[in-house]
Amino acid sequence: MTSGQAAVILKAATQLFAALGYDGTSTRQIADAAGLNIATVNYHVGGKRELYLAVMEAAHQAEKSALEQALASLPGDDPVAAVHRLADDYLDFCVDHPEVPALWMHRWLSDASDITELERQYVQPLLAAVTAALRPAVEAGLIAAETDLEYTVWSVIWTVHGFAKGGVLDAEGRRRAAGDRVALRRFRAHLHQSLHRTLGLPGDFR
Repeated sequence: MTSGQAAVILKAATQLFAALGYDGTSTRQIADAAGLNIATVNYHVGGKRELYLAVMEAAHQAEKSALEQALASLPGDDPVAAVHRLADDYLDFCVDHPEVPALWMHRWLSDASDITELERQYVQPLLAAVTAALRPAVEAGLIAAETDLEYTVWSVIWTVHGFAKGGVLDAEGRRRAAGDRVALRRFRAHLHQSLHRTLGLPGDFR
């Protein structure tokens, strides 16, 4: 299989798994979307499970790279600004890569329940990295000592994933997705306010 064919198959699988979930997607659907026959796809990827693992690995690597860059660029002289910057960077990543939150949200609904190792392998290390980055602010007294950092990070994940995947409804009941600049601006302000108050940060939220 050429690298071009591999990219086409991976892209088609990512789109279908994000839209329909692992359980709702067949190898035939992936083959049709990639413009290849099912035998070719099966031969090169080894089946739907292996392709799903490749999709989730690619999604994880993209998220891991974005998080590492975000943590590396945090302003060291202003922990409060750093917290808000980290939330912004995560929101921007999910808006730019909506397939990533979509893939994980399917798993929240017990999609691919027979593939159990992904949360331990992918989610836990990233969660630990973020909570570790926030810990010095707790020790410095900038974050309220009683704050449950792990649940705070999870709350950001839940809300950001929900917004990036589903958007919000306007007064007329129309869905405003993350591509709507007004909705995105409002959600960003709400995210900052909620995080600032939850962590008990000093000063006004940004």
